[in-house]
Amino acid sequence: MSASTVLAACLMLASQTYSVPPAVLVGIYKAEGGQVGQEVANENGSYDLGPMQINTIWLPELSKQWGVNESTARRWIRDDACTNVGVAAWILRGHIDETKSLSQAIAHYHSRTPRYGTKYKSRVIGILKESGLVQNGH
Repeated sequence: MSASTVLAACLMLASQTYSVPPAVLVGIYKAEGGQVGQEVANENGSYDLGPMQINTIWLPELSKQWGVNESTARRWIRDDACTNVGVAAWILRGHIDETKSLSQAIAHYHSRTPRYGTKYKSRVIGILKESGLVQNGH
């Protein structure tokens, strides 16, 4: 199986597990543009990991939930596509539950700072429209 087939299967499973729209996960994936094994340094000293660019700010909470140390959690998120996409769906679900808004949850996936989050949300929605995953006006 190709990496894209595996990622697609993981994305569908994560979408169902956390009740988030699969198209939105695809849009986030395309906006993030990450790859398995990738670590991207941020200006604030954190890193974005793997395909969905999961920020290392989530490591303490995830390592506690999983019962592993942070370096193990970091490796799983960075190097395992299904874990990475699952965490992305979990993060998005948490933001949906908190904000009661899919639109706001997409913004918060990137940043709670409005000027960054709003720009990111527009980018993801643009990707969804360009990909034919949502129709204009819907």
